[in-house]
Formats: sequence, structure tokens, C-alpha cells
Amino acid sequence: MSGTDTAAPTRRRRAQTVPTARAWADVAVLLGLTSLGIIGFAPSFGGAAFLVAGVGGMLIAAATAVTSTLWRLTALPTAAIALFAYLLAGPAFAVPALAFLGFLPTLQGLANVAIGSVYGWADIVTLGTPVGAPVYIGVVPYAASWIVTLVAVLLAVRWLPFRPRTSWRLALVALGPVALYLAAILLGTDEAFQAGVRGVVFAVILLVWLGWRAPAGGVAAGSTAALRSRKLAGTTVLVVVAVVAGGAAGALLAPDAEQRFVLRDEITPPFDPLDYPSPLAGFRYFSKQVTDDVLLEVDGIRPGDRLRMAVLDSYSGTLWNVAGADTSVDGSGSFALVGRSLPAPPLATTEPREPITVTVVGYDDVWVPGVGYPDDFQLLGETAERSDDLRYNAGTGSLVLTSGLAAGDAYQLDPAVQIAPALEDLDGVPVATVELPPVESVPDIVAATAQDLAADAVDPITQLESIRGALVRDGFFSRGRASDSVPSRAGHGADRMIELLERPQMVGDEEQYASAFALMARSLGYPARVVMGFAPDVPEGAESVAVTGDDVSAWVEVAFDGVGWVAFEPTPDETDIPQDQEPAPQSQPQPQVRQPPTADNPEDELLSPVELDELEDDEREVPFVVPGWVVTLALSILIPLALVLLPLLIVAGLKARRARRRRHQAEGHHRVAGAWEEVVDRYAELGFAVPERVTRPRAASHLVEQAADLPTAADAARLTGLATIADDAVFSGRLVAFDESDEVWRSALDIVSRTEEGLPRSRRILSRYRIRRAARAASSARRTPRRRSR
Repeated sequence: MSGTDTAAPTRRRRAQTVPTARAWADVAVLLGLTSLGIIGFAPSFGGAAFLVAGVGGMLIAAATAVTSTLWRLTALPTAAIALFAYLLAGPAFAVPALAFLGFLPTLQGLANVAIGSVYGWADIVTLGTPVGAPVYIGVVPYAASWIVTLVAVLLAVRWLPFRPRTSWRLALVALGPVALYLAAILLGTDEAFQAGVRGVVFAVILLVWLGWRAPAGGVAAGSTAALRSRKLAGTTVLVVVAVVAGGAAGALLAPDAEQRFVLRDEITPPFDPLDYPSPLAGFRYFSKQVTDDVLLEVDGIRPGDRLRMAVLDSYSGTLWNVAGADTSVDGSGSFALVGRSLPAPPLATTEPREPITVTVVGYDDVWVPGVGYPDDFQLLGETAERSDDLRYNAGTGSLVLTSGLAAGDAYQLDPAVQIAPALEDLDGVPVATVELPPVESVPDIVAATAQDLAADAVDPITQLESIRGALVRDGFFSRGRASDSVPSRAGHGADRMIELLERPQMVGDEEQYASAFALMARSLGYPARVVMGFAPDVPEGAESVAVTGDDVSAWVEVAFDGVGWVAFEPTPDETDIPQDQEPAPQSQPQPQVRQPPTADNPEDELLSPVELDELEDDEREVPFVVPGWVVTLALSILIPLALVLLPLLIVAGLKARRARRRRHQAEGHHRVAGAWEEVVDRYAELGFAVPERVTRPRAASHLVEQAADLPTAADAARLTGLATIADDAVFSGRLVAFDESDEVWRSALDIVSRTEEGLPRSRRILSRYRIRRAARAASSARRTPRRRSR
């Protein structure tokens, strides 16, 4: 008896720890349903990497659930082991490119698994498909299958065996795979992956499992042969009906691709202004290329009103731009989705004005010009359909339409204009405490000049007025047109600021003077920002004004405590620029030198005739006759070779001509820009996806992410530096020597060559037959502000 009593608890304990055959069957069904859900991610990702991640997460979770059951672990240790296994195996399955030897975890791989678990869900519905970057995006199917499988298998092996097997309990266990199936649809695209087949198979497996594994009439499914036969017959009928009815219903009732509901069609990605070139970089486009073109027609504008287009408070030494999200969360680069009513500015003393209406004629950009800080904004006509594309920054009063304005668009806004205080009202008023991004790479002469000009002033307004007055008084205005008496170089980088302040005569336009004044104000610790827009000449009583490219302007705003952002105009009036008169050099007489007589050498004396020996007919050799089979064999080999090699030679010649034209441009910055264009074209020909209409650094970032899996990823990472060099050469305005541009070309070609070594042979061969001529960011930048490269 004692032996029997001892063995009984052991058998009961083993029954509680080792899954039964029925539990293993339940686990197999749940894994099958989960696998069908994982396959639904195919339209979002493409390839097979997502499948490896999804199946890996499913297997890790199932193994964890079974192991915790065998060890009889409670909830807390089970959760700890599951999380540890999730992180440990995550790099190998989800981000193998960041795993050591492809399967061992690394710190970078663990970090990406953690980031992808949190942010990957939002990214997958805002990125274009197939989603290949960022690298952590592969964590989404891994995490989804892991959490679904972990919960479902734990319930199947630790809850179902000890509860009455009712249909509702089985359905509760199956909720996880059903949720994963639906999530794959919602996170996918308009084109489903084998929707009919997957749906019918999923429904059949689920219905058969629910019907077969649940008890019938209070008797277990396998208790009698008769009951088993009835269930088998019922299951067969159910499968046939499900396949026929489900297939027919899917073919007849399935919505079109355009009518499918997926989250990526409902969620608009956040607007990032850094994806677009700095508006101030295109100042000369308006002032020189579209000078007389009508851009906007404005009704309701008053004399003295200015149309604000963009507010820029970040300076990199090359460009003024908006502050990125990594610098300031609530700064000038933060744009929120808004409705018709717009939030009030956080720092401004405004007065309401009558509504104005703007009709777009020749303007083409995402920035929406407006007066002051709009209280109410409404798109008119057909443009109203794009109201969801509107974004607003309350701190700067800047509006953007992510889909862009084009000819024929119209909008109406109710402006609230900053009250312009008199100078004497600002005496003794301190500047406001405003968090602005730091300015970088500012020349020392800027701060030194500001200190000299403001030395005799004591409070902010007098110091700022001293600087502004000196620029207006001592500077001269020129937009670098052919009609200007003195040329004025474009740009507002550090070298242009040095040139403006060090030359005996300051020469420039609003771009240079606004940049210099803002940098001087910032050097004194005052919150200053540059505003770009239009300042049309509005006659008294005019009902409508046409805004042209010649009306483009830039000014500076400084924040005063309790007042708001006060505008300053540091640009001098359009006056004649005095010329340095230098006497013309006098010609110096040269001594006469007797020249030697020319030698008469008739052509017939310089040439010696050559006589050819004539061969007798009988001395001539009979020419060799090629056999016909040799000709046939040669043609059978040469023709296929020609079909393969001739296109290769033609494409190679065109590529060489393309590179030669770019490398031998007349101006140095064009040669450097050509090197970048050559790299982008070469990468596209190698099969990389090159994003269109983005800045060079952003394009470089996309290419580096695509090359992250290559053995030569470190060489591809040099693209970021090349993009920075190209931007500096194009926008800084400095002279680029031939040696410098030649070195950039050598570096560019070396990057392409090294990246090419890490690619499969098939991609390298195919690239020899491709030629791309679409990388024209620099040239398009000279035509359209939206397409200029930064």
C-alpha cells in the first residue's frame, strides 16, 4: 500500500507537467494558424526575411511555453525567461545583419530589437512598401508572432487540459492567431497575398479544430466508434461547404484593391521639413530666374504687409534651416496636423485683420505664404479635398501643405498680425527667454563686428538698432543680376558672411544681410530668427496684388519679453554701388627685332616618291580561301557574343561619356555635384532604390541603410561624408579647385567600386547593362524650389 500511495502523487505530478497528446495536437493547430497569419506580412516586406523573423518568434515562444510547463514555473519566472529568450534570439531572427556571425547577439542588435518592438508598429504603416529600412522593421513580424504564440501555447498546455473543453474556451485560445491574421491584413497593402486560399485554409482548420476537439453531447470525441464516425462525416461536410462557399463568396464579395481597408492608407506620416531644401537656399531662384513671373494673386492685403513663407532658426555654417526633431521637439521644424481653426502663437501680441484670399499662379512649393499668424485657414475649391495634408507650426506661424501647392490652388486665411511697437516703447525691455537651436560654425568676424557696432549701446533694442543701422548705412544692395553694376554672390554660408563683412564695401541682398544681422544678434545672446517670404508693393486702395519673384524678401525677428517677435529690416535700399576707379594701364613700346628670313621649302622637294615593285601575274600567291564550315562556326559564336557584348559596350561608352561630362565641368562646384550624381546613378544601376526629390544627406542615409547587409557596408557609409562635401561645394559659394574636385571624384568612384565588391556577381553583371540618367537634383534645383538639393 505504501508503494501505491507513493507512486500515485508522482503520476499526478507528471500528468500536470508533461503535455498530453491532445495538448500537443492543440499546439500544432495553433502554430499552423499562426503561420498562416505570418504569411500575410508578405505584401509589406517582400522577400523571405520577414518569414524567418516570424517563424523564429513563433518557435522561440512555443519552446518557452513548453519549457515553463515542464519546469512548472509560475507566471513571473515564465515572463522573465520568455523576455530573455525574446531578446537573446531577436538579433538572429529579426536583425541578422547586426548579429555576430549572423546568429550571436550584439549590443547593437539588442538595441534594434528593443527599438523595433516599440516604434516598428508605427513605422510599418508610414513607410513605403516593400519595407526594407530601417533595419529594426523586421522586428514587427518577430514580435507579433512571439507574443501571439506565447499566450496561445501557454493556454493550450497549462489551461485547457484542466478545464472542461467547451467551445468558448477553445475560441478564446484561438483569438491570438485570429488577431495576428487580421493584423497582417491591416498592416499590409491594397494587394493581399493569396487572400482566398489563406482565408479558406485558415477557416477550415479553425472550424475543424473547434468542432472536433470540443465535446459533443457530453461525451469525449474519441469515446465511441459511432460518435467518431459521425464527427468524421460532419467534418467532411463542413470542409466541403467551407471550401465551396468560402471560395465562391471570396470571388464574388471580395472588395477591389482600392476598397480594401489598410492602416497605411489611413495614417499620414509626420511631415519632416528637413526632407526638403532650405527655402533661403533658393532665394536667388526667385530674384533672378522668375523675377517677372506672377507667383500669387492676393486679395485683401494691406500696404506694408508681408507674406511669411518659412521661419528659420537653425544655422549650420552653410544654411539657415528649421530645427530638426533631434534638436528641438517644439521648434520651428515641428508641424502638427490641424483643422480649420489654428492654435494661437505662444509668444505674440497680435491684432485681428480682415481675411485675405490667395490664388496660386506660378508658385510651386509645400510652404504656404500667409500674413501674420493665421487664426483660421481654409482651402478653397478643389484644393479643399487635400485639407488632411495641412500642417501648422504655432510658434512660427508657418503653414505647409504636404502635397504641395500648384497653379490653380486657392486658400483663405484670417490673419492675426504682430503689433509693431515703436522703438521708444522697447527701451529697457529685455529680450524673451526662448529656447532656440544653437548656431554653428559662425565666423569670428561676425561676433567681432557685432561687438564693435553695439559697443556704445546699453540695452537690447539700442544694440540691435545700432547693428541694423550700420548695415543699412554702409551696405550696398545687389542681387547679382547682369544689370547690376557690381556682382553679388549668392549664398549665406560662413564664407559668404566673411566676404560680406571683410570687403571694403558690403554688397548683397536680403539673403546676406538678414543672415548677417541674425548671426550678430545671436552672438550677443538675443533670440533671433530669419524669416523668408514676399514683400509686395501694395498701393493704397488696391483690392488685389500680383506677387512676383522680384518681391521675394528676407528679414529678421527678435523676441522681446511681453511683446513678441519684432521684425527688423537690415537690408539697405537699392542704390548705385560706387566703383573703384583704376587708371587703365599704359602700353609700353617694345624694341624692334629683325626677324630671320623664311625658308622656301617647296612641298615637292620635301617629299620622296616611293616606287612599288610590280609583281608578275605568275608570281602572285593564290589567296587563302576560308572553308564554309569555319564561317558558319564563327558566325554562330560571334553573333551571340555580339548580342551580349555590343549592348555592354554601348552602355559602357554612354556611362563613360556621362562621367566625363560631369567630371570636366567648367566650375568646381558643378564637378563636385557631378561626382555625387555619378554615385547616385551608379548605385541605382546596381539595383539600389534611390529616393527621389530628397536632399543629398537623406538620399545617402537611404543608400547606407540598404547597404547595411553587405560586407562592404563600411565603405557605403562613406556616402554620408560625400553628400556633406557636395552640399558644402554647391551651397557655400566658395571656389572649388580642380585638385579638390578631382579628389572628390576619386573618392566617389572608390566608394562605388568597394560597394560593388560586396554585391553578388549577378547584380554586378546586370548593372553593366543599366544606365540611369534621372539624378538631376542640382539642375532641377535651378528650376523648381521643391527639387533643389540641400
